[in-house]
Amino acid sequence: MTTETAPAGRITLPGGEMLAWSDLPQERLANGGPLAALAARLVPPGARVLVAGPHDPALLDQLTHAEVTCLLRSHPDAVALAHRAARVVVGGPSGLPDDETYDVVIAAAGLDPVESVEGARLGWDGVLARLAAAVRPGGALLLRLDNPLGLHRLVDTTPWYALRDDSAWMIGGVLDRAHPANRDQLRERLRAAGLRPAACWAAYPDVNTPTALLDADHLDRDAGSGLFDAVLHGACAGGFTSATVLQDPARLAVDALHAGRAADLAPSWLTLAHRPTDPTDPTTPTADPDLPVALMQTGRPGIGVLEVLHGPSGWRWGLIPAVDATTPAVAPFASREAAYRDVDALSGPVPSGRLLRTLLLDAALRRDLATLRALLHGYAGWLADQADTDGRIAGAAALAGTDNVVVDGERYAVLDPSWRATAALPADVVLARGLWRFAAGLLTGGYAHPWSSTLDVAGLTVVLGGLAGHDLDRATVDEAVEAEAAIAAALHGLDAGGTVDLAAELHAVAPTDPPVGGHSYQQLREAWLRQREELTRLAALTAWTEELLTSRERALRRAETTIHLLSGSLSYRVGRLAITPARLAKRGARAAKRRATAVLAPKQEEQQ
Repeated sequence: MTTETAPAGRITLPGGEMLAWSDLPQERLANGGPLAALAARLVPPGARVLVAGPHDPALLDQLTHAEVTCLLRSHPDAVALAHRAARVVVGGPSGLPDDETYDVVIAAAGLDPVESVEGARLGWDGVLARLAAAVRPGGALLLRLDNPLGLHRLVDTTPWYALRDDSAWMIGGVLDRAHPANRDQLRERLRAAGLRPAACWAAYPDVNTPTALLDADHLDRDAGSGLFDAVLHGACAGGFTSATVLQDPARLAVDALHAGRAADLAPSWLTLAHRPTDPTDPTTPTADPDLPVALMQTGRPGIGVLEVLHGPSGWRWGLIPAVDATTPAVAPFASREAAYRDVDALSGPVPSGRLLRTLLLDAALRRDLATLRALLHGYAGWLADQADTDGRIAGAAALAGTDNVVVDGERYAVLDPSWRATAALPADVVLARGLWRFAAGLLTGGYAHPWSSTLDVAGLTVVLGGLAGHDLDRATVDEAVEAEAAIAAALHGLDAGGTVDLAAELHAVAPTDPPVGGHSYQQLREAWLRQREELTRLAALTAWTEELLTSRERALRRAETTIHLLSGSLSYRVGRLAITPARLAKRGARAAKRRATAVLAPKQEEQQ
């Protein structure tokens, strides 16, 4: 329970407050993450805003340009947030005055934590009706709905129905008819409350701290988008690093994307709905802001949130800077690091196409060497075109791995051009780094591929280089691994010791290891199977070697026995009697020759 003192006059207690309960999230994103950025975009300057339910305090910091009222059920949370809002109402939706309306109502924590257990219970539909009534004509409601069949539940090792902690005192599933269970049901209930659904974003990788918000309609339509592929993979790979899961969430999310079901598997949805200006015509259009296609938070905190917007010629990059951002466009110590982020580069169009990594994985799984050769030839040729006269590559192209390059026909392009190398790198090192990263993911991820199982990561990198038309050696691959360690250390803010440790780990990556990062039971089992296969091979090799040594030892013993038998025969003894005088005579002749040479040598020197 917090010990903060609430500012006088800001907290209203109409009754029903929970005095010994806190809902504020423990895990928080820098500057509130994509959710706070979306809320700031939806709220116009000077608007009256109702923030219903517990939210990250950073979200309120993003709404300083508006008049904010918080609706909470927890009194400790009200004390903690009172200095960030103009007014805090504690006790649930029943405590809102009936005559108050707002330009924007934000319930991005869902409706369940809005309702207090100490007051009259309204239920999910009752809370929605009360919040919808608080939206003025032409206003908007931003509402979160958790997905009972979301990716977070599919990969969790503990089933949702077995939770016993305090945070799970209210558990909902698909059988709970009081809650909508999908987007269609949510839209129906919003219309029943007098609101018109306008947009929906799929939130990944979890419900409480999403690092990516993706337009659900675009996810359904643009199944092959390289942008969505990279964002989903990055968000899910980074969102489960501290927990062991049943299966790889990044792989599952990407598969769902290409199957057109990424929006259906989202852990939660954020839906924007409007109250029509004409109550008699629910189809009356309401002017929407330039709604983003995607919002994501990547890299170190302080940069801000990246967004993708519609442009005249397609999607374009944008940046929502952090409220307290002090990081300039170029990192202050960029000269001491291998890479940095240039946010000024996020102003152009987003290149279309499919992600190169996905295309290579697909071809490897199908053992399609022709497609692999064509893709790798194109990738290597594109990198060669980026090199200067000295054969070195600088800028964003120097960091263009297979997970940040999109392919559209014969065209290759960097997806996110903001990551840049501080110093130019040799073209063969850039190629080797990209191929090593792909080879490491292919082998440690347990993917089927057309090459020998005895290849290590460096060996497969050399093979991939051959397919790309380049003769890479292991020394170049080692240099590429060192470059990868330095770049990863710069992107994650590691110190010198951490960089050295990371380089050692990368050099030691073996095909029998699980993937770097979060572990899933599937991946751990596949790694165990690869280790068992390797141990079986080594055991067979050891048995063959022992059998060979045993057979050689037996042959040697037979030879020794034969020698002993022959050395005891009469012919052997006669032969030795005949040979021994000859050997003695030969030794005597050699000794006489040495003595004669020693005597004659001084005389020859005197004569000279």
